[in-house]
Amino acid sequence: MTVLDQLPEGARVCVVRLRSMGDCVLTTPGLALLKQARPDVEIAVVAEPPFAPVFAGNPAIARILPPYWTAVRAWLPTLCVNLHGGTRSLWLTLMSGAKWRAGFIHHNFTFAYNIKIGRAQNILGVHRTVHTAEHLASAFFALGVPVTDIPRAQLHAGESPMAGRYAVLHPFASSPEKTWPTQRFCELARYLKLWNVEPVFLAGPGDDASPFFEYRVFREPLDRVKALISKATLFVGNDSGPAHMAAAFSVPSVVLFGPSKPAIWGPWQTESEIIVAPDGLQHIPVSRAIAALDRLRSLEEAHA
Repeated sequence: MTVLDQLPEGARVCVVRLRSMGDCVLTTPGLALLKQARPDVEIAVVAEPPFAPVFAGNPAIARILPPYWTAVRAWLPTLCVNLHGGTRSLWLTLMSGAKWRAGFIHHNFTFAYNIKIGRAQNILGVHRTVHTAEHLASAFFALGVPVTDIPRAQLHAGESPMAGRYAVLHPFASSPEKTWPTQRFCELARYLKLWNVEPVFLAGPGDDASPFFEYRVFREPLDRVKALISKATLFVGNDSGPAHMAAAFSVPSVVLFGPSKPAIWGPWQTESEIIVAPDGLQHIPVSRAIAALDRLRSLEEAHA
């Protein structure tokens, strides 16, 4: 009998998901499968404030909890699942008060767990690199969710702050080696305007958006970012969180990869063009990105 079979009717499940935006987005397919398998359970997600809006409005989630053990314990979970694996998330799991405490066996410390989840490949029955969405969903399969196809990430957004045809460009990333040169983003924006698609540059609070002064720069809270991306005609960006948001909303996307592996971090379940430059993103010419966008644009027009 699986853990899921043993959960009482209406049990509370706590899922610890600290950092980062992309990981939070790619957790949502597994949450959807858990709710589908046990519609009666109440699911809470523990998220840090900058990323909590990723989960807002999701019908599978009953509560978004702050990352404090008191909040987790007050939720009174029967099952606590740690998807993060860091020290803080380990202690949150240990202090949850849950009867069952689950986490991956490859985490650095596992003493908090009385259920240790094995490798995703073994759970899924495959002998290949698995995508992050598959890896995270495998935790719920191990707990008793029937193994099935893993859906697209599920985000929920309000009305877009822009109308008409526009493309979201995200020229920033977590490290320089994951960042395509800014002048090439600008050149790509000029081509988009020729196609009557308005380029909108997405920037975070600490990003230097001065190279994009000629264009609209969108620097808003995450819930507004979700709304903007949700209705975009196209998305172009480095391998980073907004690219996963675009995939969740089924926005045709061009994503630029340097050292990261697309098999693990590529757009999940959406029409996309992946451009890989393991020797450095500076080796990707604008012409290659334009050709990728043109292919996506042709597909969009064919489906219209």
